[in-house]
Amino acid sequence: MTDGKKRADIKPGLKVSIVLKKDQRTGKLTDGIVKNLLTKSSSHPHGIKVRLENGLVGRVKAIHH
Repeated sequence: MTDGKKRADIKPGLKVSIVLKKDQRTGKLTDGIVKNLLTKSSSHPHGIKVRLENGLVGRVKAIHH
């Protein structure tokens, strides 16, 4: 499993685990499929921000291969 800190590792259609803004304190993960990437920089220390196909937005913590 890859962490979600590098933008190059994340593509639309990938199954990922994200942390929603409201879950940052607990670290609760939400699984989903990437719809689009919201972080423009090539990497981010807390994970690349994405929007899932279900509309939820959060930072990628794991990529499922």
